[in-house]
Amino acid sequence: MKIGFIGGGNMATALIGGLLKQGYAADDIGVAEPNAERRAALAQAFGIGLEESAAEVLTAETLVLAVKPQILQAVLTRLPPLSKHVCVLSIAAGVRAADIARWLHGHGAIIRAMPNTPALVGLGVTGLYALAGVSQSQKDAAEAILAAVGQTVWVDSEAHIDAVTAISGSGPAYVFLFMEALEAAAVDLGLDRATARTLALGTVHGAASLAVQDGSEPALLRARVTSKGGTTERGIAALEAGGLDRIVRQAARAAADRARELGDLLGEG
Repeated sequence: MKIGFIGGGNMATALIGGLLKQGYAADDIGVAEPNAERRAALAQAFGIGLEESAAEVLTAETLVLAVKPQILQAVLTRLPPLSKHVCVLSIAAGVRAADIARWLHGHGAIIRAMPNTPALVGLGVTGLYALAGVSQSQKDAAEAILAAVGQTVWVDSEAHIDAVTAISGSGPAYVFLFMEALEAAAVDLGLDRATARTLALGTVHGAASLAVQDGSEPALLRARVTSKGGTTERGIAALEAGGLDRIVRQAARAAADRARELGDLLGEG
């Protein structure tokens, strides 16, 4: 399978690295990247084909759109019509599939994907949505590309991509904020900053790994740690009194609302 990338930024770099680790041939991957320094870095790191113009990678079976959402329209409207056999996989946040299809002269085989930043270390989770014109083999190819950097889930409505954005797309920042708060709390309790950070990051990493490996519901895992009358019970009570559940729901709703707003803004024109 020939894969072409338009844009060679961080997420494209993560995907390329993941694909090569999965056994994809470097000769089957091409990248269009206008920045000469970036092209040189990608060529040195991966030995893949590099081009300056997007038009040079349009013969790929799967074309990955990995440019900034704000410039995607300008890039796509300059391209000639694509072969109907090309599947377009967009990882540009917020840009709706119908707008991409419109900018590509009505091309019907469009898949939207919302990866998150843990993909940079092979631990991402990506939501995908496909227009009706996408074949099963094209869906399989797109899923294989994103699976090279983590887990994948499909949603049956493009509106649900906004929910994916709010949870897994923005979610790492919520977790980092919690890490900040946990580290600050450790310092308040008298620990030095280095020790506080080791404890905060290690605890979040360990708890997430345990949840993944154990497979139990988070509520059950929490109950196992929360002994009756113990320290954890007292801490959990304080979090619940502060409205942690409500605050997280509000954050996700705000992020999803903003994702819809951006879709409207980016689709103008």
